[in-house]
Amino acid sequence: MRAFQVTDYENTIFTETADKPSPGKGEVLIRTHACALNFADLLMVKGTYQEKPPLPFSPGMEVAGEVVALGDGVTSPAVGTRVAVFGGHGGLAEYGVFPAALCVQLPDIMDFTTGAAFQVAYSTSHVALDYRAKLKAGERLLVLGAAGGVGLTAVELGKLMGAEVIAAARGADKLAVAKDHGADHLIDTDTDDLREVVKSLGGADVVYDPVGGALFTAALRSCRPEARVLTIGFASGDVPQIAANHILVKNISVLGFYWGGYLKFKPQVLTDSLKELFGMHAAGQLHPHISHTFPLEKAAEGLDILRARKSTGKVVITL
Repeated sequence: MRAFQVTDYENTIFTETADKPSPGKGEVLIRTHACALNFADLLMVKGTYQEKPPLPFSPGMEVAGEVVALGDGVTSPAVGTRVAVFGGHGGLAEYGVFPAALCVQLPDIMDFTTGAAFQVAYSTSHVALDYRAKLKAGERLLVLGAAGGVGLTAVELGKLMGAEVIAAARGADKLAVAKDHGADHLIDTDTDDLREVVKSLGGADVVYDPVGGALFTAALRSCRPEARVLTIGFASGDVPQIAANHILVKNISVLGFYWGGYLKFKPQVLTDSLKELFGMHAAGQLHPHISHTFPLEKAAEGLDILRARKSTGKVVITL
């Protein structure tokens, strides 16, 4: 089969002669139609992600495709079912094996490219804002990295939940995308003082932060009393340190959030979220944004676009 593989943590290759896998107990074999890229893929190809698959492996966490074979003990999803799955890795290959229990059937109206880009980005923001932060209508939501894969969905969902949304991103082009998805206020983090702008608007009730670094500190200092700060990730590469006295004085809650962690200890949270999100998409309330698509043989270019922060929304590899 064709595959994009990490052969060691200094090299990746595209090959047409990779071994086609076979599903084991509890697994299904999926013919991949699309695979969305995530920031975590950049870490995985360098061996710095928290999970390290045995070499060689194909990265690609977020897959949409068709079930073509079942492993022992599997009766569902049936062969021929169109599914999306967050598989950890293996998506950048023509075929992959994934746990049957993690597969989610795609709605008939959702194409494979959208299905690959939909699951993690939307459910991350939905579970973070609704389940963890309990965002309420009328509250003020600050979204950092607001034009990125998860940030843009936080803007869109926050607006649908009735929040006043402040979008922070780098440059006018990215901010224009955030505005198109519902942002009420825009902050250019290249030129604006984030703390001062947010405070001039009355402060933030909820902060959604997939960036970390200095922006986390500025956002924390712009919070209203009893604000909730969601730590989603650290795309800046800088894991911030939290001043405990600041969160004490303002009664601020800092909430850690790792979407994939719920797969292991409370998967119902994610399945309930996806069911609601698919319904919202079917009703025309959600508008997934995919800025770049590449064929499998150009997967390295897709990763480069993500690494250089030249994308908005999602980058998807199609097969």
